[in-house]
Amino acid sequence: MSQIPPSPTNLRGAVDLTSLVNRAMTSGQPAAAGAAAGTAPAGEQGGDVALPSLYFEGTDANFNDFLDLSMTVPVVVDLWAEWCEPCKQLSPILDRLIAEYGGRLVLVKVDVDANPQLTQAFQAQSIPAVAAVIGGRPVQLFAGAIPEQQVRDVFEQLLQLAAQNGVTGRAAVDGAAVSEAGDAAEQAEPTPEPLPPHHAEAYEAIERGDFDTAIAEYKTAIAQDPRDSMAVAGLAQVSLLARLAGKSLDEIRSAGASAPDDVDAQLLVADLDISGGHVDDAFDRLLTLFPKLDAAGKDAVRTRILDYFEIVGVDDQRVVKARARLASLLY
Repeated sequence: MSQIPPSPTNLRGAVDLTSLVNRAMTSGQPAAAGAAAGTAPAGEQGGDVALPSLYFEGTDANFNDFLDLSMTVPVVVDLWAEWCEPCKQLSPILDRLIAEYGGRLVLVKVDVDANPQLTQAFQAQSIPAVAAVIGGRPVQLFAGAIPEQQVRDVFEQLLQLAAQNGVTGRAAVDGAAVSEAGDAAEQAEPTPEPLPPHHAEAYEAIERGDFDTAIAEYKTAIAQDPRDSMAVAGLAQVSLLARLAGKSLDEIRSAGASAPDDVDAQLLVADLDISGGHVDDAFDRLLTLFPKLDAAGKDAVRTRILDYFEIVGVDDQRVVKARARLASLLY
């Protein structure tokens, strides 16, 4: 099965690449061979789950229930507030699209003012912000009231990511996978557009654990169209996976701790931080090291940080801050 890559302005490789990295770091095991750590094995997460609705209110007190649900059905999380006008623009779009997917997605709305723990957990720096949970793992999607077609594209990518992790179930409301909207036309499932050839080859290679081929395919796509931002982001993501393949977490952390000024060791620890969603830690590690390095070391760190910008997303506030800090060190 080919994978639809995350949009460079939305999923960005899901930022939390733990599900792929855990598999890549298991010696001899291809990237798509097993389920992510902490989730049920692929094939055990499908089927229907009976629910009273496809729409729920999430709170600090009840959110563990939705973590459990995410083992079967991808859970979309809408972080909003009553005073937020853009939230009111986005909300009906989310409601309508959840209805269209006919139980393949469930929507949980979280009032950020009433639920500070969830707001912090999802790192919501502005609202509206939309995230997801797949197999118990958070995935940042997008911030702001974006157009309906872009939201639809993100949901398609989210479903592909869920399928990769074996989360392929469907919510059944009153015995059928239907929405509260009740409009039969809204139950039609969108058909994703096919990937460009080199993107498709790259994702099939990632499934096989063949990162070298995936890297080559993305490089070819970029050579053919330097403006292919999705290929640029994909190349950064798979290059990170290739660097971590075959290495253990303890090995990487130990080497970094014993050699705090070694560029290669610190770059690898930063890779590990990015793969687990510890974005600020990765940026701080490299930007703190940067002034101590010679020209070659600075170039290596700068190049890696630019890759991280592609993985995390150029509009992410953590990237904006890191970019400003890097600029202050360069000029």
